[in-house]
Order: sequence, then structure tokens, then C-alpha cells
Amino acid sequence: MLVPLIAVLVVSAVAALDVHVPEVPVVALYGQDVTLHCTFNTSSPVNLSELNVYWELADTKRSVHSFSAGRDQLTEQADAFANRTSLFPAQLGSGNASLLLHNVRIADDGIFSCFVSLGTFGSGALVLQVAAPYTKPQVTLAPDLNLRPGDEVSLTCVAYGGFPQAQVQWQDGMGRNMTDNVTTSQVASEEGLFNVRSVLRVVLEPNSTYSCRLHNPLLGEEGHASVTITGQNSTFPAVALWVTVGLAICLLGLLIALAAVCRRKIKESCEEAAAGEACAENGLRVVLSE
Repeated sequence: MLVPLIAVLVVSAVAALDVHVPEVPVVALYGQDVTLHCTFNTSSPVNLSELNVYWELADTKRSVHSFSAGRDQLTEQADAFANRTSLFPAQLGSGNASLLLHNVRIADDGIFSCFVSLGTFGSGALVLQVAAPYTKPQVTLAPDLNLRPGDEVSLTCVAYGGFPQAQVQWQDGMGRNMTDNVTTSQVASEEGLFNVRSVLRVVLEPNSTYSCRLHNPLLGEEGHASVTITGQNSTFPAVALWVTVGLAICLLGLLIALAAVCRRKIKESCEEAAAGEACAENGLRVVLSE
């Protein structure tokens, strides 16, 4: 959720120092470095021994970085920022009080205030938003065996390690959004990154396709995964089909063997019979019936 930009100007007895910070939120990638820009107007080179720069978190007032008397003053720095912050010493004299924040964490998401004092005083506040891309979504089907049209199945879409919470959308093969029977959960890890699990329950139709789309609202990135359930898999399992074919072949072979045995027996009985004419006639009748 975007936090409104807060600008704070403290006016002393003389004209306040003109301090500039970004008016729009700064988006930083988790685990990367980011520069929080803060500049002040100066008409002449600055004597660093007279310059004071102080960065803090606006909500908790915890110290992020401090500079005075010509050097960094970090005794009051919050533990969460230890060894993670620095200014640009070579540019302080020209009006650059920007802060370099190393190895951005999810907990850094918030409002940072920049205070500058050089005879006169000025300040500004900026919003830092932390973002992390999700892994590519994966879709699985359960159960995946012995499916028939009309069965209810569950499609599960998972993605990991993103921030902020993702927007998840299911679609059918025609691109129509599916909102019924969808359950989505997003659980944060110890680092604050979200793992997404979304389940869609549908009544199976042959040759149907279902897609899971996952959108990161800060990065504007979208991941996509889909699964297609073919008619063959959903109407008749492959194993059962081969078993049926095998049984049919065995039965046909048995019938052929039985017919051959019967024909041989009839021929032998005809040759041994005393009434040859009756036997021949009887044998012809059997042949014709076959």
C-alpha cells in the first residue's frame, strides 16, 4: 500500500535551507543497493566541519545515518542499518546529502527523512518501497490419474520469494477470468518474502486448458503457467486401454485354435466312419456352416 509522501520543513529565524528529495516513491529491489537522493542548495563550497546531515526513519525516529564535524557519527545508528549505509563524501561540499543503502531488506520499506543543517536548517522525506520478483509460477493437477469428464479436480498454482503480495488470476482456455472456487494464500517467510499458493477447483471437461497469472504490482511483472487436460487422459486411462486390447487378442487366438481342433476331429471321424457318404455329407455341412 502506498504511503503518502510527507514533507517536513523546519523554519528557523532566518530563511530555511532548501532541501530536495524525490516526490514519488523510490522502488528498490530486495537484496540490491539503492540511493536515496537528498540535495540542498548552496551558492559556494561548503565547509564540511559546519555541515550536519542526519537520516532517520520517519515513523520510529530511529537513526539511519549521521554526519557532523566533518565525519560520520554512527554511535546512535540503529542496529538494523549497521554497515549498510554511507554518504557520498566527495559530493557533500557541492550539496549532495544522498544516502546509499546497501543490501535492501523488506523491513526497509517505509519513509526516510533527510535533515541538513548549514547555518540554516532544512529537511525532506521520501518513501522507499521494496520489491522482489516472484519465481515462475507452476501449475499442478490433482488427482492426475483415472480422470473422467464430470470429475472435480484441483489445480494448484505456486510461486515463491516475492514482494509485495501478488495479484493472482485464473483463466480458462478462452481467456475468461475464473473467480469461483478459488482459494489463495500468501505466507511470509522469515525474510518477509511471500510464498503464494492458489487452488482452483473445477469440474473436468475434455481438452480443457486452465491458466494461472501472477502479477507483481510494484514491478509490473507478470508470470504465467497453464495446464491442458486432453480428452484421451480424461475419458479412458492408457493402462486400461492396453489391457483391453491384450485380452481381445488372446480371446481371438483362443477361438482360432478351438476352430482348428474341431475341424481336425471332424475330419478324422469322417475317415474312420463306415458310412462314407453320410460322413462326407456331414463334413460338407460343417464346412459350409463355417
